[in-house]
Amino acid sequence: MKVLAIEHSRIGYFIDSVFYLAAVLLLSGFILLFTPSHTWFETTLYVVAGLAIWSLLEYAMHRFVLHRIDPFRRLHDEHHRQPQALLATPTLLSAVLIIVFVFLPATLLGNLPIGCGITLGVTTGYFAFGVVHYAVHHSRLHGTWLIQCRRLHAQHHRFPDRHFGVTMTIWDRIFRTDKTGIS
Repeated sequence: MKVLAIEHSRIGYFIDSVFYLAAVLLLSGFILLFTPSHTWFETTLYVVAGLAIWSLLEYAMHRFVLHRIDPFRRLHDEHHRQPQALLATPTLLSAVLIIVFVFLPATLLGNLPIGCGITLGVTTGYFAFGVVHYAVHHSRLHGTWLIQCRRLHAQHHRFPDRHFGVTMTIWDRIFRTDKTGIS
């Protein structure tokens, strides 16, 4: 198994999911064990902020990096050509990006609980994105929200200038890429 390959085996895809689920659980456990109880509300707000940051990152990375900047555009084009293939960001790369661009800045600009809270939110969002993206391409879906995610993502594959959000549609609505699309 190549560590930085974008095409994953079923085992590699599973390992990626297990890695991020473990990261979510470990960060949650760390926060519960080491954050003073009188700051849990504040820490919860940091987790929610991390989820919000993730939702914007998901949209921006998809729209501006994966569709416009080489070599990422070429790699993402493979996903559009082969939507059933198990293509994903290599686990090592995504983990390093989260550490370098989320955990370290949040911790250095704030403190460890802030860094852990925001990182937990971003990591939870990334994990959810991976699960939902896999489901819309490979699973029988139940539930209105997942069926809606599949419909919108299928529209994105047909019209790549719209519907960049996989798990949330808010940024597509705000930036008006929900129906008409923008090149």
